[in-house]
Amino acid sequence: MAKVGRMKLGSQGLEVSQQGLGCMGMSAYYGPPKPEPDMVALIHHAVQSGVTFLDTSDVYGPHTNEILIGKALSGGVREKVELATKFGIRISDDGKYENRGDPSYVRAACEGSLKRLDIDCIDLYYQHRIDTRVPIEITTGELKKLVEEGKIKYIGLSEASASTIRRAHAVHPISAVQLEWSLWSRDVEEEVIPTCRELGIGIVAYSPLGCGFFSSGSKLLDNLSQDDFRKGILLYYVFQMFINDTYIKKKKKEMAAKKGCTPSQLALAWLHHQGNDVCPIPGTTKLENLNNNIGALSVKLAPQEMAELESFAAADVVKGGRYAGDLITWRNSDTPPLSSWKVV
Repeated sequence: MAKVGRMKLGSQGLEVSQQGLGCMGMSAYYGPPKPEPDMVALIHHAVQSGVTFLDTSDVYGPHTNEILIGKALSGGVREKVELATKFGIRISDDGKYENRGDPSYVRAACEGSLKRLDIDCIDLYYQHRIDTRVPIEITTGELKKLVEEGKIKYIGLSEASASTIRRAHAVHPISAVQLEWSLWSRDVEEEVIPTCRELGIGIVAYSPLGCGFFSSGSKLLDNLSQDDFRKGILLYYVFQMFINDTYIKKKKKEMAAKKGCTPSQLALAWLHHQGNDVCPIPGTTKLENLNNNIGALSVKLAPQEMAELESFAAADVVKGGRYAGDLITWRNSDTPPLSSWKVV
């Protein structure tokens, strides 16, 4: 198995494994929750293999994924991992989603996560989605207080625009920005990623395998349960699977065969080659897939191979938004000016 090295994430001292583990699918959104003992064993295997950067959120379940992670961290495991969780998406009693970034909610959410995870301090605490009603300076200001109180170590943002990132970073250094980045989701390369690099902010890439497409192709939909959210919301991927699957699958398989790796390893290797400030966090619930993902670290790509990979998913091949109406993405994450904020 490939060796998982270490990398600096951001400029404030956070160090994580070169590849992380997205834990969402263990508890939510990708079908029914998976057996707890199996998932704890998977997390332990990941940590023993060097994948120590674990990613969760209070909305996964909701809450059940954090509880699972908390159980997995018992018995001395906590000291071996870098733990990231998120706040900012609240599910109302009627099942509707709401983004929250007001100070009282930030604090209450943090306290709730600490309790469920059964820890004293969160290593990296992200705002999961931006509350467009609250100036980002106000949200970041409360996060800064949590850092000063020792409840969180580092601050992150998820799906934030370049302007939102700049404004937040001016209040307190942002260590990492989590965003969707893969061969098929490259809109962040225009403004968001250059802004992160200018400010010395680490980049955490979620859905680096296109929500499973790069490993399963169009057959992915056939194997999804009825309550898997990918059936309904990821219209972008659904469109691409049926229109371009034959072409892309053929090209990926040809290149993977030449490299002696799998197509999903190719997709991950492409991200690993984007720079030493990029950490992909592929999620899985299977030991075999975890080991396969780690294997991507040993795949070396020359510049011409990078260009060839990118040509498979060029702009004239990949079309459409990531979600229906670009729902909850960085494109609609700008907040009101600080001068508009009135303390109630």
